[in-house]
This record gives sequence, structure tokens and C-alpha cells, in this order.
Amino acid sequence: MKLKKLFAPVLSLSLLLPTMVSAAGAPPAATVDTPAIELRAGLDYLLSEHFVLAVAAMMKAYDGSKDAAAAYQALDQNALDMQPAIESLYGKAGGEEFERIFRAHNKFTDDLVMATKAKDNGARQKAEQEVQGFVTEFAGFLSTATEGNLPKAAAEQAIRSHEDHVQQTFDAYIAGNYTEAYSTYREGYKEMFAISKVLSNAIVTQMPMKFNQTKVDTQAADLRSALNSVAAEHFALSALEMQKQFDGKADYTALINAEAGNTADFKAAVASVYGAAGGDAFEKIWVGNHINAQSDYVNAVKNRDATAQTAVLTRIQDFTQELGAFLGSATAENLPTAAAQASLKAHEAQVQSTFDQYAAGKYTDSYATNREGYKTMFAVGKGLSGAIVAQFNEKFMEAAAPSSMTTVWMKLNSKVLNINGATTMMDTTPMNWNGVVYIPLRYLGEGIGAEVKYDPKTNSVWVMAGQDTLKFWIGKSVMEVNGMQKSVGAKVFINEDGRTMVPLRFIAELLQWNVAWNQSEGLITLTK
Repeated sequence: MKLKKLFAPVLSLSLLLPTMVSAAGAPPAATVDTPAIELRAGLDYLLSEHFVLAVAAMMKAYDGSKDAAAAYQALDQNALDMQPAIESLYGKAGGEEFERIFRAHNKFTDDLVMATKAKDNGARQKAEQEVQGFVTEFAGFLSTATEGNLPKAAAEQAIRSHEDHVQQTFDAYIAGNYTEAYSTYREGYKEMFAISKVLSNAIVTQMPMKFNQTKVDTQAADLRSALNSVAAEHFALSALEMQKQFDGKADYTALINAEAGNTADFKAAVASVYGAAGGDAFEKIWVGNHINAQSDYVNAVKNRDATAQTAVLTRIQDFTQELGAFLGSATAENLPTAAAQASLKAHEAQVQSTFDQYAAGKYTDSYATNREGYKTMFAVGKGLSGAIVAQFNEKFMEAAAPSSMTTVWMKLNSKVLNINGATTMMDTTPMNWNGVVYIPLRYLGEGIGAEVKYDPKTNSVWVMAGQDTLKFWIGKSVMEVNGMQKSVGAKVFINEDGRTMVPLRFIAELLQWNVAWNQSEGLITLTK
């Protein structure tokens, strides 16, 4: 798996190019709101916020800033906020193990900062080794949790790349190479969205029924993630730039340049949907009474100029009305103008409150508001992407799945049998006995279109599947396939419901079906 290809940011929406829809069958309407896309968006939010807070905490700690403790507390809370999501997927033990590994690595990066500041090379090397230990351990955790759907080598490569971006941003910052620092920052930030796509895909592949067999890699999902990325990055850069400008830090001009890069990306995304003229119109509104106004607001607060503050806030209010009207018009009111204006007003209020609290020395409050504001941008991304997909739905439709594909779903201790979305009730349940997963042969036969017969004279069961004939004997661990004897690996038996139970993996693989077994959920998915 090549990381450069894997981590390429998705920003070009390519809606100006014609899209062909398969004539083989009408695909379902495109949407940005499915269980799989929600999982990806949730990981987009938490993983990218981790990067943003990690870099900020390292900078603040190195500088000895008064808000350093509050920055680290926000970073630690981000890790704690991830734990419930992991627990919902992998149980309490999985959630606790995640928390143990992930929270510790935040401390390792803090140790690295302190060692660097003290010019203690030995301590820095120890911290770097601890970080590498985290990379290895966390990759193993993810690979094991996803049952190999995210291979350990790929996970380790991705996590190592993330840690490299964090450390390289920090090293460039303390060396005074601010342009390089924020260039690396932006690369590392975008990488988190690619990681969330890969991780969410592994989880959905592992648990298809939990996510209603929806996908994380649709065009609509990519659009939502792209808009999440540029919108949230805007908030993160604005909040940090305003702090740095207020404190008179030397890197604030490099942050302004980073914001310009974010603006260019946002403009490109808008232009790819609405053309160059649309991109130009967006940029004009976005910069004048918005990006520039935020910088002017900092100067007004710093100079304690109440009149100037009021004038700037009036400009920002004008911006929310103008951009809201632009978005409402551009999306043909699929994003209503009033809703867009209200959302932008709420965003600007969070930007202002984050800064006002910081300037007043209320650092814990400031970082709490910062986190709320950052999260809000993902609602903005969802709303805008949803409007665009509704407006140009045909262009986001995915090709219909091949009609020849069959999916059979069962669950341990459940009588529900789902075949290609159609649900029926069995009179028995799959079970785990002596560490082997067994499924009822008759219902497997019905699921795969085979004929099943029981011969009481020989106490045997026959399965006719296409050109193959299978024969099982109750109480034995051998069978015949087209007259050739094979080992089943475990005894076939009749359960208390009178149904013949056979080992899942052996029989399914024998018939060349793909088996997905989710141990934590007890989910069995067969596809062919």
C-alpha cells in the first residue's frame, strides 16, 4: 500500500465533467447521510482534532505559554472522547485498551517537548523510542480489532507518518522555520482525513450489517469529507492565528499564509462544483469581511479600541449574510439561505468567543469553546455537502451492485436470516461450540440456493449445490465432496431444535463463499 496514493487529499469534486449512469439499473439516490459515512465523518472529526491539538499543545508547552496546561487538557479530553466510539464497536475491554494506548502517547509527545526544551538528548531519544513503541502497539491494536481488515503493516506505516508530521512540524517551529512548520502542519492535517477513510473502511468491511451494508468511499462521502477538511482547518488556523497575533508571536504571519492556502483549497472545491466564476465570487466574500476582519478584530481588542471592535463585528455580520445568500443561491436553496446565514453566524460567534476568552486569560474556557467551534465545522460540511448532493444527485450516484452478488447474513444466538436484504426467521440459531462457529445447514443451503436432504437410514445429510454433491454424517468429522472424502475439522451434530449444524468456515470456503466473521458482534456474513 503506497502512502502517497493512499493519503492523497480529496478536494476536486469534478462536477463540471459529465457523469455516466449505468443503464443496467437505476442506482439508489446518493446521500451524505448513511451509517458508514457517519462513522467516517466521526473519525474525520476526532482524528483531525487530535492532530490540531497535539501540535498546539507542543508549541505552547515549548514556549512556556500561560495556556499550555489548558491546551494539553483539551488534547487529553480528545482522547477520552474517542473511547466511547471504540467501545461501541469493540466492547468495554476494547475501549479501555484503546484509551490506555492512545492517552499514553500524548504524554510521550509532551515528554519529547520537555526534553527538547531542556536540550537533553538522552531524554529526547527515550521519548522518541516511546513514541515508536506507541506506533507499533497501536498498529497491532487496530489490526487485531479489525480482524486484519486494516493490516498491521499498513496501520504502522500510517501511524508512523502521522507521528513524523507532528514531530517535523514541531522541530521546524522551534528552529524558527515557520513557513516550513505550517506547510508540514497542513500536510499532516490532511493526512488525518485519509487515515479516517482507511480505518472506517476496515471497520465497515468487518461489520457490514452493523452499518447497513453502506460504504465509506462513495463520491458523496468523499465530498462531505473534503468539505469537513477545509471548513475545520479554517477554524483551527483562525483560532491559532488570532492567539499568535494577540501575543505578538513571530510565526503569526506564517499562519496567515497558511490561512491563504486554506482559502485557495476552499475556493478550488467551490469552483469544481460551480465553475471559476463561482470560485471567484466565493473568495471575494470569504476574504474581505471575514479573514481580514478577524485579524482586524485582534488588533482592536489588543488596542482596547471598542469603536473599532464594533465596526469589525458589523463587517463580520455582513459577511455571514452575504456568504449565506451566496450559498443559498448557488445550491438552489437546497441549503436554505436562512439556515446558511444562521450557521455562519454561530461559527463566527464561536471564533470570537474562543479569542475573547483567550485574551481575558480564561484559557480552559477558551479551549472548550475552541473544541465546540471545531466540531461545528463538521456540521457545516455535512449541511453543505448534503445540499450539493441533493442539487446534483445523479452526478453522485454509485453504480448499482451486480445483480449476481449474493449476501447472506446471520448472527450468533439470533434466528434472523438476511439474504440480499430480505429477512426471514429461522427456527434455530447459529452457535459457538468449543470455539467453533456452527450454522444450521438447511438455512445455509437455502441462503446459497442449494438443495438439502436428510437420510435417516444412514444418518447422513446431502447437499446439492450446482454441480457439487456434499455428504455429511451426523457425529462424524469427515464428509464426501463428489465422492472424495475430506476432513470437516469438527463433528457435525444435530442441535436441540433438530437441525444439522456444520462448521461455518469449512463449509462456506468449500463452496467458495467469502466469509466475514465479526467475533465481537457475533456477526456472520457470506458473500459470493
